[in-house]
Amino acid sequence: MPTELDKTLDAIMDKLTAPGAPAETVPVDRGGTDMPMLKNAPPSLVHYFAHYCHEHGAADFIVDGELRVTFAEAWDAARHVAAGLITEHGVERGDRVGIAARNSANWIIAYMGILIAGGCATLLNGFSSGEELADQIELVGCKLLLADAGRARRLEGQSHGAKIALFEHDVAPAQGLANFWRNPEGVEFPAVGPDDLATVLYTSGSTGKSKGAWSDHRGVVHGALSYAMQTLMAFTYLDATGDAPTTQACALVAVPLFHVTGEVPVFLQSFALGRKLVMMPKWDAGEALRLMDKERVSYFAGVPLMSYEIATHPDRAQYDISSCTGFAAGGAPRPVDHVTKIRDAFPDGFPLLGYGLTETNGVGCANFNENYLAKPSSTGKASRPLVDLAILNDCGDPVAQGNVGEVCIRSVCNFNGYWDNDEATAAAFTDNRYFRTGDLGRLDEDGYLYIVDRKKDIIIRGGENITCIEVEEAIYANDCIAECSVFGIPDDRYGEVPAAVYYLKDGKQMTAAELREFLLKTTASFKVPLEEHIWQSDKHLPRLGTQKIDKRTVRSMFASDFMNA
Repeated sequence: MPTELDKTLDAIMDKLTAPGAPAETVPVDRGGTDMPMLKNAPPSLVHYFAHYCHEHGAADFIVDGELRVTFAEAWDAARHVAAGLITEHGVERGDRVGIAARNSANWIIAYMGILIAGGCATLLNGFSSGEELADQIELVGCKLLLADAGRARRLEGQSHGAKIALFEHDVAPAQGLANFWRNPEGVEFPAVGPDDLATVLYTSGSTGKSKGAWSDHRGVVHGALSYAMQTLMAFTYLDATGDAPTTQACALVAVPLFHVTGEVPVFLQSFALGRKLVMMPKWDAGEALRLMDKERVSYFAGVPLMSYEIATHPDRAQYDISSCTGFAAGGAPRPVDHVTKIRDAFPDGFPLLGYGLTETNGVGCANFNENYLAKPSSTGKASRPLVDLAILNDCGDPVAQGNVGEVCIRSVCNFNGYWDNDEATAAAFTDNRYFRTGDLGRLDEDGYLYIVDRKKDIIIRGGENITCIEVEEAIYANDCIAECSVFGIPDDRYGEVPAAVYYLKDGKQMTAAELREFLLKTTASFKVPLEEHIWQSDKHLPRLGTQKIDKRTVRSMFASDFMNA
């Protein structure tokens, strides 16, 4: 039975989608299928930035240490960056321009400037090794890479074909972005439209190396506005109950901006909300509490257990974080028993959960307030009015209500395809444009989604996708290895972490510590199992009838203590 909150939220969204209302939709053809788009959505991210930076002008937009940037200042700075990219670096419409850097105000300004210049913001994974960064650059043919010193050092000695322009953090944009900062007066900026290339984000697929998921401006704008419509629905509800915030919305940025969660629901949505972003370059629960108190943070989004670390921090009572009414998690399931614990720790706020993927620009489902407390193992209902959620079989046909099938999402927010990979793109969509998520799930009678398993051989570590095959390939690169198997095991902080079992060739010797050290030379550290999660087998690994290694049996043999903890 629908809850009273469900009924109320549906009634609110019905009003928001009525003719003339903010969420009114009209049909748009995407890949031969009509789907709803917002009637009054800006045609591109450039128009989106311009409109909301003008609307919120003097309000604080970014707080980064001692640096404070208003919306109007961010727009002006981004135009200076765009002018420099065009006049000094020859960026033209559609050029892929990479960003490889940690979170900062200048990362945000660089992203905006790339799009204003007509380029495609190509968000390299900042955790990647030099070899992986070079692969990402080469995959999409980046013309230019905007990098901080740390990532540029990783690329030394790597062949990738991009020109590198360095930028700095912790200083004003004019100084930090000086290598591509020019006066925009007299510069002719391109006219960017909804069908132009906007972003490339990298996602690990079941076949190994990262794939470049590219989106046009229409898709990314609607991803941001889909979240904004959910927030408007929630604020309308809270206003009716007398609980709506009375100060500027403010989000603590504790997730990487190159990840879809950081890019779309946290960063890009904030333009529409007039929301202040408080940067946090490195996660520390104590520092998070200090910033939340100082800046009156109202919204926190992080990987599973970040909010739990805040809730259980020994110094929590020293800080006033009553302003924070939402503690969101995404990227991986939040342990069910933590939902009520977080609610008990923060009586002025609620735990929230979202479900989306890189390929959906983060858009999918959400579980909100009391509904999340009532169904803590569900990722929630499909986000109205843009998301069409279906549970399909392998043939692309709907399964009976309540049955398990593949979770599939159709919306205008979805990405367009994988860069230079028509085969993977075709396999990712059904004929009528549902994106196949690779997750197995079911819908209950109220339309709530429950994820029960994954079809793809992927580990989700704190929102970062790790394909088992890419780690296995890295292990097999060592001459001592005869067989190996990589799989995920539960972890309190990250939700899931990689583990590995290996069997040596005759006459070879290698410890777990030595194997880990070998992997760290070529593979991003977050993909490499900890030494205590690497086991050596004294016999051949078990196999299935197809002669593939029986990963499930291997995991039960070596990691049962972790799986049953």
